[in-house]
Amino acid sequence: MLLWINGPFGGGKTQTAHELQRRLPGSVICDPEHVGFGLHRMTPPGLRGDFQDFPAWRQGVYEVLDLALGRLDGPVIVPMTVVEPEFLRETAGRLRENGHDVRHFTLMAGRATVLRRLRERSVVHALRAAAGRGPGTGRESFAVSRLDPCLERLRGPEFAAHVWTDRLTVPAVADAVAASAGLTLAPNTDGVLRGRARRAWTGLKHIRFD
Repeated sequence: MLLWINGPFGGGKTQTAHELQRRLPGSVICDPEHVGFGLHRMTPPGLRGDFQDFPAWRQGVYEVLDLALGRLDGPVIVPMTVVEPEFLRETAGRLRENGHDVRHFTLMAGRATVLRRLRERSVVHALRAAAGRGPGTGRESFAVSRLDPCLERLRGPEFAAHVWTDRLTVPAVADAVAASAGLTLAPNTDGVLRGRARRAWTGLKHIRFD
């Protein structure tokens, strides 16, 4: 089974994906951004844009996920923002047409909630940049500039199932996704402090440098 976790930047995709992996034995995370980063690095700086516009990105994501789903027994978890319906059809849709069990979820939240989460991320990025270990807050600025059209497009029926996360913790979001997919998660044994520490570490590990 493939669990595609969609949603706006700052919507909680990465945190939810790692919570699912932690509590789903045998599951793996396949992050399509890595395919995009490879294309981005290969492209001369003056020609760079949104890597999702490359047909090679959609084809590469499809091929890697098709391979993983065909060879692995556990769930494959994919955290990736996709707001173009055609791009989703060329990846998740093709996998479904090829006989794979694909479950797509869009993590939604109100604008104020997403902005708060992006501000929290930008503080972490700024601290790492000040220490010479990160790229600063440019990614969050880009996310804010695209937020309104992103939220509007993701409300469409082609991006169902929608999971509204404003009032849910990360473990609760993972519970909702798993329940909808018919999967049973291991119990969440984290206390409040341990859960916060785990999510902070996950956030630090996934600061992007591109």
